[in-house]
Amino acid sequence: MMNRVQRAAVGLSALGLLAVLPLTVMADAAAGKAVYDGIGACAGCHGSDGKGDGAAAAALDPKPRNFAEATFAYDTDGDGATGTDVDLFNVIKNGSAVYGGAPTMPGRADIPDADIQAMVEYIRSLAM
Repeated sequence: MMNRVQRAAVGLSALGLLAVLPLTVMADAAAGKAVYDGIGACAGCHGSDGKGDGAAAAALDPKPRNFAEATFAYDTDGDGATGTDVDLFNVIKNGSAVYGGAPTMPGRADIPDADIQAMVEYIRSLAM
């Protein structure tokens, strides 16, 4: 049984409007939003739409990342590119301080890897 997001994706795909996003990515993004809003507690700082405007953002320095801008600071795996899926995964898992960032972005090793990967898909979807 398909959920509402999957049905919409199939409909848009049939019209040729969504050829770039496979259903699995959209499903993972929807699951990632649930983690982001739930146990991830990301919305408190990054905001419900990922724009860095969560309730706690005003008290933080530096301000939380605005995911809608899709600009990321860390090359966690040394591949010469910042903001790859691996980089986002590592920052969520280990926190940004490990990579020279602020200690206000805590690591979330308590979140299962599959859920972190789904959050990466959700974060990516915010810039589309």
